[in-house]
Amino acid sequence: MEVTFQLLRFDPLKDRQPHWETYRVELEPTDRVLDGLEAIKGQMDGTLAYRRSCAHGVCGSDAMIINGRNRLACKALVKNMKEPIRIEPMRGFKVLKDFVVDMGPFFEKYRAVKPYLIEKEARPQKERLQSQEERERFDDTTKCILCGACTTSCPSFWFNAGYVGPAAIVQAHRFIFDSRDGGAEERLSVLNNQEGVWRCRTVFNCVEACPRGINVTRAIGEVKKVIAKGGR
Repeated sequence: MEVTFQLLRFDPLKDRQPHWETYRVELEPTDRVLDGLEAIKGQMDGTLAYRRSCAHGVCGSDAMIINGRNRLACKALVKNMKEPIRIEPMRGFKVLKDFVVDMGPFFEKYRAVKPYLIEKEARPQKERLQSQEERERFDDTTKCILCGACTTSCPSFWFNAGYVGPAAIVQAHRFIFDSRDGGAEERLSVLNNQEGVWRCRTVFNCVEACPRGINVTRAIGEVKKVIAKGGR
């Protein structure tokens, strides 16, 4: 089947503004949008730029706007897409070329919430024990793959680049509610300001955008409650 793609192209070395280009590609209905991009780059225009790695929805590197929604190109089936398939780079990030955006500030905010286990007591001789209920408390937010889809879907982020963003809050949530961790207060102090959790306006775009099905808005709300109560 022939599939029509419309790509919002931008090369800073020769373009003053982004512009649309159209391509027609032979694909199978079970192919993914990523397969279409690979065909365009491999057979039609080798200058096309985008990120991809695992191609199985694990690495999160190929997040982009497909037909107006934040998606992973490797998970979007061609047969489920309305033509023309229109692809744009993620909003709110500086476009380096085509669909490659500058993720540097995104990862700076991720690092700011200390996304790692901080020991709260002497290291035990064996593993740290945790009940099933304690593990389930933060299970949802362990699924984040840092694709940026939730952050780039957020109106608060579009209008305020200083906002820490949903993805960083999700990563903080994963450790704040981990019974083995001792760094909750440090993370909460980072998030308890106007550029932290209080910038969230509960729009729920992040929930719809997350390719891993994380209830991002609920996680943000739970962090807000902990702060309001004075700590975990």
